[in-house]
Amino acid sequence: MILDQINGPEDIRKVPKGDLNRLAKEIRTFLIENISETGGHLASNLGVVELTMAMYLAFEPPRDKIIWDVGHQSYTHKILSGRKNDFSGLRRFGGIAGFPKRGENPCDAFNTGHSSTSISAGIGMAEARDLRREDYRVVSVIGDGALTGGMAFEALNNAARLHHNFIIVLNDNHMSISQNVGGISEYLNTIRTSRPYNRLKERVAGRLESVPGIGQSVVESIRNTKNGIKQLLIPGMLFENLGITYLGPVDGHNIGKLVRTFEEAKRLNHTVLVHVITKKGRGYRPAELHPDRFHGVPPFDIRTGRPKKPKQYPDYTDVFSRKLIHLAEKDARIVAVTAAMPDGTGLSAFRERFPDRFFDVGIAEQHAVTSAAGLAAGGMKPVVAVYSSFLQRGFDQILHDVCIQNLPVVFAIDRAGLVGADGETHQGIFDLSYLTCIPNMTVLAPKNRWELEDDLDFAFSYGGPVAVRYPRGEAYRGLSEFRSPVKFGKGEILYEESGTAILAVGSMVSTGEHVREKLRARGHACTLANARFVKPIDTELLAHLAAGHERIITMEENVLNGGFGLAAADWLRENAPGVSVMHIALPDAYVEHGDVSVLREHLGIDSDSILKKLSERYGL
Repeated sequence: MILDQINGPEDIRKVPKGDLNRLAKEIRTFLIENISETGGHLASNLGVVELTMAMYLAFEPPRDKIIWDVGHQSYTHKILSGRKNDFSGLRRFGGIAGFPKRGENPCDAFNTGHSSTSISAGIGMAEARDLRREDYRVVSVIGDGALTGGMAFEALNNAARLHHNFIIVLNDNHMSISQNVGGISEYLNTIRTSRPYNRLKERVAGRLESVPGIGQSVVESIRNTKNGIKQLLIPGMLFENLGITYLGPVDGHNIGKLVRTFEEAKRLNHTVLVHVITKKGRGYRPAELHPDRFHGVPPFDIRTGRPKKPKQYPDYTDVFSRKLIHLAEKDARIVAVTAAMPDGTGLSAFRERFPDRFFDVGIAEQHAVTSAAGLAAGGMKPVVAVYSSFLQRGFDQILHDVCIQNLPVVFAIDRAGLVGADGETHQGIFDLSYLTCIPNMTVLAPKNRWELEDDLDFAFSYGGPVAVRYPRGEAYRGLSEFRSPVKFGKGEILYEESGTAILAVGSMVSTGEHVREKLRARGHACTLANARFVKPIDTELLAHLAAGHERIITMEENVLNGGFGLAAADWLRENAPGVSVMHIALPDAYVEHGDVSVLREHLGIDSDSILKKLSERYGL
């Protein structure tokens, strides 16, 4: 196999041109076989095989810097840079990450994981290169979906002022995670279909280059003055009007054309954008037919494309999806907003049922939050369904546009807590800290599937900003006998004894249940309470627990700093100083990728680790 010869970034340049398409096929087979075992991002990586190969042929990483936007399409880059033998540990604890990481390989120029950042990072790196009088290329790859993010436009506006070479590769596959929406998608579609311009350019260039002696110089002159032709034949020419030279569109699966275009881009002493057309999922029929389903996949059967372990029970996203539709059927003011994640957040079914009340704003979390504030100010009841780590991008808008005005916006925060294989950029372990510091914000965390439904009932009837945060994965079906009404700022006692009281938040209630059972098996009484509200804290519940227990153990799947436990401890320090308080939370650190159960044990928040801590501190 040709792929066997690829062990470092320079090796692809030793492959004969006639064998490059065969290598591309081998890489696709390698990706399908490995991701079917480990899970990961499949469709996006299948779509950029030739593009990545062409960049490795035209540029020289790690000397030249390739910056991947988001980074979920970087698997071929990892293979070509010498990591193919590490793919059995892809996204597993201690193995290679699913995203670029500077500490993993020198060819990873910049850590990524969130969208619309690569152009900004590339500009900074190019400016650093010029200030230090160094000589290397900077290439920022960005998808058409990521181009909908406001940060990308801020960077494009800034890119035109560069006076040295900087290359932007626009990977246009008509998709982000789901189908792209909005004006930018329509604009790029106009360019994709502007074939007369490209046919004219190729025909004229080919004929002129055949003229002996002067042909090539004439072609170069035309390249420097072709803006007028573009303005005539391609409506708008947004990039050229910004002062960025536009090259393309180029077939993203034609290695030869890609390399020639990159060589042309390298000759320009300013910012140039290369528009590349690719097919998401290329080479694997199920992914081509359903690129959204194969964006991120668990281990799957290659023959059928189906997961090896089918889902048996509803996950929290399913519960949210069904409950939202039920509520919306009774209240026509309920509307839903997503930032390009209708499938991942469970809003696809809502979109089918209420298309006029569904708003996909593209990869633009800031806009999603403020547009929801506008909907609320206009008399509607919006829910912003978003992953915890992505909501971070809209923090200022939550604070200024929603909470200052005390508007009734519901934030349905999926993937809260540890999410596992996607790693540092995707762990939802900061939301309790950054949400509870905002005045007027109410924050809830359900203990199981039924409480999520009840929390949503409360949220849409409350009349102010409410965040409901819930974890990834199967919705907990235990503790179903405990379903006290959700009242503002009130938790609930599930089991009441004496000595030790566990006060747990959301997903940690089930862990608290297991800890309690193990303590009782050792002969120690234990109370278990469900905090339910993270803000406001139920101080009456705290007072009750302090009056009847020697120690209170707080549990949360959030970083300790700024979280629930420290807030509870502050109140207890002032009002019940004799009670010992112990915190179970995540450390002040970023959490790497790995299976959630492995991470919980590693971080000391699983039931056995908690028991060990209780034994060491209290002798229990």
